[in-house]
Amino acid sequence: MIFRKIHSGSCRAWLSRVSLRQELCFFSSVPPQPVPPLAQTLQGYLRALEPLLPPEELSHTRRMVHDFGRPGGLGPQLQEGLEKRARLNKNWISDWWVQRAYLESRQPLPVHSNAAISLPRRDFNDWRSQLVFASRLIAAVLDFKAKINTGQLQVEFMRGKPLCKELYPLLFSSCRIPGPKHDYIAHYGRSRRSPTHITVVRNYQFFQLEVYNSDGSRMTESQIHGQLLRIRSQSWKTDKEPMGILTSEHRHTWGEAYNRLLRDKLNQESVRMIETGLFSLCLDSPVMRISDENRKAAQVLHGGGTFSNSGNRWFDKTLQFVVGEDGSWGLLYEQATAEGPPVATLLDHVIEYCEKPDPKRAPLLPLPMPKKLYFHIDREIKRDIEHAKQNLDILINDLDVNVFNFKKFGKNLPKQHQMSPNSFIQVALQLAYYRVHSEVCPACDIATQRMFRGGRTEYIRSPTKQGLQFILAFDNPSVSALNGHGIDRHLLGLKLQAIEEGMSIPKIFMDTAYGLATHFKLRTGQMPANNTDSVMCFGPLVPDGYAVCYNPQADHIHFSITAFNCCEDTNAERLARTLRDTMCHLQEMLQPTV
Repeated sequence: MIFRKIHSGSCRAWLSRVSLRQELCFFSSVPPQPVPPLAQTLQGYLRALEPLLPPEELSHTRRMVHDFGRPGGLGPQLQEGLEKRARLNKNWISDWWVQRAYLESRQPLPVHSNAAISLPRRDFNDWRSQLVFASRLIAAVLDFKAKINTGQLQVEFMRGKPLCKELYPLLFSSCRIPGPKHDYIAHYGRSRRSPTHITVVRNYQFFQLEVYNSDGSRMTESQIHGQLLRIRSQSWKTDKEPMGILTSEHRHTWGEAYNRLLRDKLNQESVRMIETGLFSLCLDSPVMRISDENRKAAQVLHGGGTFSNSGNRWFDKTLQFVVGEDGSWGLLYEQATAEGPPVATLLDHVIEYCEKPDPKRAPLLPLPMPKKLYFHIDREIKRDIEHAKQNLDILINDLDVNVFNFKKFGKNLPKQHQMSPNSFIQVALQLAYYRVHSEVCPACDIATQRMFRGGRTEYIRSPTKQGLQFILAFDNPSVSALNGHGIDRHLLGLKLQAIEEGMSIPKIFMDTAYGLATHFKLRTGQMPANNTDSVMCFGPLVPDGYAVCYNPQADHIHFSITAFNCCEDTNAERLARTLRDTMCHLQEMLQPTV
């Protein structure tokens, strides 16, 4: 057996190659996600509030929590409802969580929801090499999909237990569809005739590219390359409207424009081709080099604006691979369907595949011309596009992105002192935030729940009371790490169960303490893959907050920090500078100079 170790948040997972029969056995043995004990969650909730509330407010909330959780109280009744739901459903919380966290959100997908991963720059700087690499990337993704279809995908283990793999096939031929009150996810790969095409976007123009031959075999790299050359010849810069910009709008606004767009049959067909495609490939034009690492991450995240490559995106699409003429590349993914660890596994495969030579020769078969997707744009749609362009540029200009590589040390340093690198970095982030803002704040890191059937994610909270004591007394050697408690999905479930049963929302969730505890000013995420110098990037959860992503390597750590310029209190560059200093101070504490 071949094993390799990956990291996801603060968790370690081991992957091994197994036979299809073993894989099916492991999949069927993934247990259902249990509902945590009510008392445990309520105690964890109070612990999470200890570093955030003054004593008198904490006492008030303690009484409220006690009333909620007492025997005969509302809490046990709702707990019983959740446990019944768990018995009747594949997973008692995942659907609710996806609906509440993503599909009901009316915020634009770029910056607020979609996540970006910027990969190490490739060694080219021209359109010819861009298309050669893009051909290999497409072949690599199709190879990964074939492994899913044939049951050859590596099974992931965490602490000896298999992880649920149901997300993998859903990555392909899926798309988020806008609605007036909430969105929904369409999965087209489940149909009897699964889609066999991808969407390629260049200069704001969309193309349907078939990637399988008539006999069902995958196209070779040279076949794909020939088709990309044809696409390039049909997509010189024109005055075409950037249709993809519409998907960057506020979800209610885009939902209304979507309905107007689909009144026309030609538009219906073009939109359906984009939505049903296996994935999208965005062939970006070169852009001005302002700050290289910042620009690379921002380009993948939002396309750089309406005068850059944002028109090359369809932000609703689950997977969008971005390849620039300058060698920059990455992946933008929609998080209602995709999440970090499965995406990292996909990217690991792509990177490994791209390093191998292509042994396959192209069959001498004439291929149909890639189909250009046309749109009929009336006065209303033209107005919608203009409004979307203005709003997207405002959003992009409001986002402050700071990417840096901390080179003083990497994850080996905390390991040498028997510390979790993830916990070490979380301490550094909390201490840096405190030094900038003179307060601690609710912070969330993301942990997988895929050890359970249909599981998605849970928050690891910080700071704890012990973490606060460490921050306030930095030279105290007795405190070394933070511990999170997974309480948020359970609390959400209790709240939604009350709504499900037609009750008023319980007082515990109307308390100002609950609003404070769920106002995450510090949203963090560790890059799940640990073998490349990749940078993950997404926007803050709240207007007065930050998002910090990090990728710890053996002797260095990549960070990306985002904040909104409209908030006078937050500043990504200031937090980045303070974080660098804080990391050095923690190193001095662990390795004092004589």
